[in-house]
Amino acid sequence: MRKNIKVGFVSLGCPKNLTDTEVMIKLITDAGYSITTDETKADIIVVNTCAFIESAKRESIDTILDLSLLKENKSLRGIIAAGCMAERYRDELFRELPEIDAAIGVGSVRDIVAAVDSVIKGKQFESFGDKNSSPFGGERVLTTEGYAYLKIAEGCNNRCSYCAIPSIRGRYRSRPEEELVEEAKTLALSGTKELIIVAQDITRYGIDLYGEARLPSLLRKITEAADIPWVRLMYCYPDMITDELIAEIRDNDKILKYIDLPIQHISENVLSRMNRHGGSRAVRDAIRRLRDAIPDIVIRSTVIVGFPGETEEDFTELCDFVEKTRFDRLGAFTYSREGGAPAYDFDDQIDEQTKQDRCDYLMGIQLDIVEENNAAIIGKTIDVLVEGFDMMANAFYGRSAADAPDIDSRVYIKNCTENACPKAGIFARVLITDTLDYDLIGELA
Repeated sequence: MRKNIKVGFVSLGCPKNLTDTEVMIKLITDAGYSITTDETKADIIVVNTCAFIESAKRESIDTILDLSLLKENKSLRGIIAAGCMAERYRDELFRELPEIDAAIGVGSVRDIVAAVDSVIKGKQFESFGDKNSSPFGGERVLTTEGYAYLKIAEGCNNRCSYCAIPSIRGRYRSRPEEELVEEAKTLALSGTKELIIVAQDITRYGIDLYGEARLPSLLRKITEAADIPWVRLMYCYPDMITDELIAEIRDNDKILKYIDLPIQHISENVLSRMNRHGGSRAVRDAIRRLRDAIPDIVIRSTVIVGFPGETEEDFTELCDFVEKTRFDRLGAFTYSREGGAPAYDFDDQIDEQTKQDRCDYLMGIQLDIVEENNAAIIGKTIDVLVEGFDMMANAFYGRSAADAPDIDSRVYIKNCTENACPKAGIFARVLITDTLDYDLIGELA
């Protein structure tokens, strides 16, 4: 019987992938299977893979190989590969990874039950539906505490020259407003305190469905319908930061004064080769207008160093811009040469050591900025959404409104015990007493 079969899940990559994992968990539980978080007790393990860059693909492969040891020990009956790596390498997947028993692509998430059924019967299974089909939502089993992601669109049309996402996830497809509002209301009823809006590019939401960008409208409808105190915006492209969107962030009390604005570079030479819409002018203009309208806004960004043809002058221009702009949060990544992306064939590829040296230097600049900003917070009391207990730090921790989960900083709460500290998913008032690199240290106020 299905209830005697235990299915485990490993979700890799981005939050958008995690929402797919949560949908699959719901489908599996509805089908009568049991879910386990202990890999050693699982009969079947589903690995929702990532293949955005080489390191993500390697992590996916290593995870599958590690799990295959459980098959050798006879405790695991099958491994199912789902998601982006399965989609991207569908033709060679079973040949290169014979440890896999089933594979489902990004357009076949709803076939997860059929995949498990087949593997239990000892049959190989694969399903690769239309990656450009209508984006799906549906009920989920949340794997996060206190916060949840809301994926408002699937795929991408931006065609950045370094990115393989359009070939993996398909063209940009928005989900209907009504469907998203209902999902947000359900998440609110489940106790969600922070709703994180995600897509490959949330600022283009609605163009394909309604003929116009409708992110501000969607945000108003969600915040009016769902009682969720924090709404966070991720993956907003600079060329689509409209005055209407800025006004909505400024005037809507539920929307955090935080925006994720991936700029990737500032050199016009590099941005042009990256095929980034709007170029450096769009980047500078978006940041200026955001800070003019919302002086206390937290701007997070990402940049790529070592892109083909990036000169020392280009890199110096980027460093100078980062120093002057003083991003509140910044992640720097070395360029990853991805097959299927146009930049793979570009001339003037840069060696790995130069890429890493540039990345380390830039992040050194950012660390100085963050340490100065954090020092100014000492002595202030802030709201923190508690997330759990960190064994290594021997302290409870959470996040401020300035920090997104997994990618930004933490706030460690030093003076609360297991009995006294608020549970995960609860807000606490925390007096900041010290800093530690990117993180803050405090005590319950």
